[in-house]
Amino acid sequence: MGSHGIRDRVAIVGMGCTPFAEHFDKGLDDLMVEATTEALDGAGITRADADAWWVGTAQSGMSGIMLAKALQLEGAPVTRVENMCATGSEALRAASYAVASGAYDLAVAVGVEKVKDSGYQGLNAFPIPTDGTNRTLTAAAMFSMVLPAYAERYGVDPDQLRRVAARIASKNHANGAKNPKAQFRREMSVDAICDMPAVAGQLGVFDCAGVADGAAAAVVCRAEDAHRYTDSPLFVKALSLVAGNGSGLIDPSYDYTTFPEIEAAGADAYAQAGITDPRGELALAEVHDCFTPTELVLMEDLGFSARGEAWTDCEKGTFDLDGELPVNPDGGLKSFGHPVGASGLRMMYEAWLQLRREAPAERQVATVDAGRTLALTHNLGGYPGEMVSFVGIVGTEPSA
Repeated sequence: MGSHGIRDRVAIVGMGCTPFAEHFDKGLDDLMVEATTEALDGAGITRADADAWWVGTAQSGMSGIMLAKALQLEGAPVTRVENMCATGSEALRAASYAVASGAYDLAVAVGVEKVKDSGYQGLNAFPIPTDGTNRTLTAAAMFSMVLPAYAERYGVDPDQLRRVAARIASKNHANGAKNPKAQFRREMSVDAICDMPAVAGQLGVFDCAGVADGAAAAVVCRAEDAHRYTDSPLFVKALSLVAGNGSGLIDPSYDYTTFPEIEAAGADAYAQAGITDPRGELALAEVHDCFTPTELVLMEDLGFSARGEAWTDCEKGTFDLDGELPVNPDGGLKSFGHPVGASGLRMMYEAWLQLRREAPAERQVATVDAGRTLALTHNLGGYPGEMVSFVGIVGTEPSA
């Protein structure tokens, strides 16, 4: 991949995030205004100070007008982006690259989705694509194939592996129970998760992320200007996006134990950021736990675990809130639900809180106090064999 990146050329200087919930009492405009106002206030700027805007939504709007109308922007360039579940991260990538290019001094990325009152049932493409994208099985069915494939390849007892998947959900619900902006705030035991009704294969109800409404936003500027807006900016180290060509679905050798687009995006992001040991260098990671087996495979594709060892690392608590590398300390998609356009920026919001030591004490990760200054966020969209993948890395210190 010929990716040069924009390491330390752009900084995030303000962020906002609404609670993720069933917002039947609020409209799309309300969510965008709430998240954006928090982000602008954090940077100490007004709407008129921002030079350009990007809004990410998969299903809630069609053009930049949706944001311009909500915020009553006058004569501003506003662009809508969509890239499946990486949509919010794509908005941040576009805004950051625009500032890094020198085209703008201040740009804002907003991610939003308002679907609970639309009858949306979750994770099916709407409208149905006509570009050849496959839609033959539900997302739950496609991701359920990971567990038996992983058990067979690495010789893990299927029942033991099923409890590992439930442990991932239990971990994320325990973290989300400490987060006032999470939709689901109840701890769930491994046994309770295993006893839930089946949805597909070995996946039960609580192995799947829920649906929610929500919005999140970020203000970005040139790195050299960052301290004009905040004493503690986050410097963008890497923004990598990979869109697969869908060959996995027709490749008989594809075995559902890895997501190649994610491995490629991770490797590119680490090269951009100069990271050689992600498990030892990152303070935390926010990853796309749309289904519990997804998080299991991500630990290997992102280089946090060796191949075939993520399941034992999960059992040992390596990725717990107090583990060697906390993963999804805000509760992840399991606790927040998945308003598609907003999830990527919601993950970045957690990195914003944690690296700046602004997370609540019961949720603040110790790795930051131990001196680690980098956080990773990750999204995937699509199915095993056919994905888009985003990996972003931010840090509190510019490179020397």
